[in-house]
Amino acid sequence: MLRAGIELGGTKCVATLASGPDDIRDQRTVPTTRPDETLPAILAILREWDAGEGFAALGIASFGPIDLNPHSPSHGQILATTKAAWPGTDVLGILSAPFDVPVGFDTDVNGAALAEMAWGCAQGMDDFAYVTVGTGVGVGLVVHGLPTRGFAHSEIGHMRVPRLPGDDQPSFCSFHDDCVEGLASGSALKLRLGGRPASEVGADDPVWAPVAHTLAMMCHAIVSSTAPHRIAIGGGVVTGQSHLLGRIEADLRASLNGYMTLPDDGPYIVAPALGDKAGPLGAIAVADLALSKSRK
Repeated sequence: MLRAGIELGGTKCVATLASGPDDIRDQRTVPTTRPDETLPAILAILREWDAGEGFAALGIASFGPIDLNPHSPSHGQILATTKAAWPGTDVLGILSAPFDVPVGFDTDVNGAALAEMAWGCAQGMDDFAYVTVGTGVGVGLVVHGLPTRGFAHSEIGHMRVPRLPGDDQPSFCSFHDDCVEGLASGSALKLRLGGRPASEVGADDPVWAPVAHTLAMMCHAIVSSTAPHRIAIGGGVVTGQSHLLGRIEADLRASLNGYMTLPDDGPYIVAPALGDKAGPLGAIAVADLALSKSRK
């Protein structure tokens, strides 16, 4: 059965019609501009698919923050994003209203985590964390097979962590002086580099020490709280500097200091197996979860 997936990103949205990674029937990209431009363009694609092969479920994996509380009056809406005109947009309602199928709605990083669990580096695992380190830092955290829920979705990128001793670089984050995003995101790295291109900075450059330390402290907190079987870290900062994965794991093990023993079935900190397909396939995985829930 085909599912429709919509990955809403900060610069582009990807619409996918598929049954899985090996059966993608159609995939199209829509620029993320204003909601009154972007969402009608996505709806037109969905209506075309619905009139054609059809789809059994719809998954929406969106940039955040979003309201995931089904009892909230703003459920399904984009919350306080810095993207102009998007706060208060009822993404879920607008995209799902015309279609009589199960609909899943979640963050883009939770979707990517579910995709890696279905088809990537976390197959067979029920507890997993997916981290993307790009302009910001996002974390999809899955516990017992489901993305974590509370009064809101998790914002682990804004978790405050101890700085590497001697690191006095100002935080990029306007909310927190010492959160992960403020110290280790691509935006923070740009501040640290002072104009030097990251692609020209060697693996032995001291700029990587506080970045690896910060991400390791985040992983320490994740391990201590939910103990996922594996953590995958991707995004532009880490993808361009493959040495960081080993450094982050080494710093994590040193920080745990023998108190907790990580799984011994290979590296604990890994690259996402799906690469840049994790996001679009994440929306398909969100649709799968909605379809599964509808059958219970």
